[in-house]
Amino acid sequence: MTPDEHEHVIDELQAVIDDTQATLKRFENTSMEDEMPEDYEKLLTILDDAVKQQREHTRVMLGGKSLGHNRTKFNLDSR
Repeated sequence: MTPDEHEHVIDELQAVIDDTQATLKRFENTSMEDEMPEDYEKLLTILDDAVKQQREHTRVMLGGKSLGHNRTKFNLDSR
C-alpha cells in the first residue's frame, strides 16, 4: 500500500472509532449495557480491533513492519 492508501484507511478507521464510541456512550447513557451485554461487548471488540488496525497502519506508513494477516478486517468501501 502507498502512504496515501494507508492514510485513507487510517481516516476510515477513525470514523469507525468515532461512531463506535458514540454508540457506546448512548448505550451507557441509557443503561443498555446492562440490558444488552452481548451487544455492548461486541461494540467494545469493534472499537478495540479498529484501534489496533489503525495503530498498525500508522506504524507501517511510518516505515515499520508489514501488516499482519490475522487481524479482523472491516469493509471500508461500504461507508
